Amino acid sequence: MENTATRVSTSAVAIRYGILTGLVSVIISFVLNMTGLEQSPAKWLTTVVLIVGIVLAHNFFKQQNGGFLAYGQGLGIGAILSSIVGVIGAIFTYVYINFIDTGFTARLLEKARTDMETQGKMTDAQIDQAMAWTAKFMTGSMLVAIVVLATVLTGFLASLVISAVTKNPRPEFE
Repeated sequence: MENTATRVSTSAVAIRYGILTGLVSVIISFVLNMTGLEQSPAKWLTTVVLIVGIVLAHNFFKQQNGGFLAYGQGLGIGAILSSIVGVIGAIFTYVYINFIDTGFTARLLEKARTDMETQGKMTDAQIDQAMAWTAKFMTGSMLVAIVVLATVLTGFLASLVISAVTKNPRPEFE
């Protein structure tokens, strides 16, 4: 009779790939920020890296477990992985905006104001009010929380789809 026990746990795979994916995302974010491309379409590279990290983690898990991956296991791997990536990204964001580039949030706020003025759909009073609200969300702690929540949500939603594609459940009567 073949051994059907799980050889690696979902959390071990998620932690390993979460750290690797988080480090790659931080490197990409740092390069984008330093080159001034943080607001360009290239900012989606970190999302692509997150998706690729989840797929690679699923494939590794399947390799280590006889080709089997249940939907729930895939979802768990993706959720834990994206949480780790979110925490690593939040730490990077905090260090970056507080120690490396202290003018980062001011530049983002100025770009937001310029975009609102260029659109011409708002009065100056409305722009000022919108900027006051935006500034509240651009403080260090709020920005860090937003990074974590956005990454976890994105990773979880991606995991819902990726897990449906990569699943290969173990037969029940084996």
